[in-house]
Amino acid sequence: MYITCLDLEGVLVPEIWIAFAEATGIPELKKTTRDEPDYDKLMAYRIAILKEHGLGLKEIQDVIATIEPMEGAKKFLDELRSITQVIIISDTFTQFATPLMKKLDWPTIFCNSLVVSDSGEVTGFKMRVENSKYSTVRALQSIGYDTIASGDSYNDLGMIKASKAGFLFRSTEKIIADNPDVPAYETYDDLLDAIKKAMAE
Repeated sequence: MYITCLDLEGVLVPEIWIAFAEATGIPELKKTTRDEPDYDKLMAYRIAILKEHGLGLKEIQDVIATIEPMEGAKKFLDELRSITQVIIISDTFTQFATPLMKKLDWPTIFCNSLVVSDSGEVTGFKMRVENSKYSTVRALQSIGYDTIASGDSYNDLGMIKASKAGFLFRSTEKIIADNPDVPAYETYDDLLDAIKKAMAE
């Protein structure tokens, strides 16, 4: 019995923080998990920049409302969900993900939560569980599932390498070079074929 675990940003939708950086003209916010492996450090950095510029949750959600899934993402996800269970495991936050899940026809997502003040200021965040992607695939395996995983960033490597089959998708040259044991794909068709092949083995 298989469950496929997918990252969200960079795999199915554009990077939210990059879109927000471009909308606000704050280039420092373009830093993502592709650049910074330490997620706590990355979020502390982001929250400090938001505070410095007086930006809160509403401003971020206004930008998210303009984001569309990547071309071909919904078709890929629909076909994948027709052949196997799929869970999106993301280090994003429920306050960001909900409108994007609507555009993807409500797939299951496990993610985290922002701490937001009454004024809308982002003051912190709560991780669902430590090392959430790796922990989640291990939990799924503990209840009898084989996992297949795919993502694009440093924080996806744990779940990719812990799974029966794992793939990088549209990752960086550095991450690909540093992980030559992980197959890397650039198109949804190739990724879907790799998942199907893994399920057939």
